[in-house]
Amino acid sequence: MLVLTRRIGESLMIGSRVTVTVVAVKGGQIRIGVNAPKSIPVHREELYERIRREQRRLGEPRTRPLSALERT
Repeated sequence: MLVLTRRIGESLMIGSRVTVTVVAVKGGQIRIGVNAPKSIPVHREELYERIRREQRRLGEPRTRPLSALERT
């Protein structure tokens, strides 16, 4: 795992198309903003895991875009 230190307003790049910016720090929470093309799904980990479980339950192929299930 890569661990980075960033301050409010500073960003990091994931590839050339995804930017993650530190928006705020308050107590033990960090608020981040993610700028990514719509073709790249972005989910909190707990939502992503729920989507994966639902896909497995329905027997859907893993290659199906996660954005198709975002409305759950």
